[in-house]
Amino acid sequence: MTLYGLKNCDTCRKAMKQLPEARLVDVRGEGVPTEVLTEALMRFGEKLVNTRSTTWRGLSEEERAGAPIDLLQQHPALMKRPLIKTDDALYLGWDKTTQASLTG
Repeated sequence: MTLYGLKNCDTCRKAMKQLPEARLVDVRGEGVPTEVLTEALMRFGEKLVNTRSTTWRGLSEEERAGAPIDLLQQHPALMKRPLIKTDDALYLGWDKTTQASLTG
């Protein structure tokens, strides 16, 4: 299980605490593999881009109009966190549904 997020993100820390077997990939340092990002965009669409972040607010209108995959590759912190990849599924965020699915 791989958790894509930020090591300083409170939500990611909570998820890691409950998923000790998961490997944290810090998206600022390592990024998200293109195939994972593409799969996540197909599954979650625009919800993958965190439009409430300070990074988003700092973008120009022209930058915001770009393709989501390009935005997320250029600004990894724009991704809603955490993005969790298991062998057979993707999960976005750390809500009750995701917690129930992954912690049993």
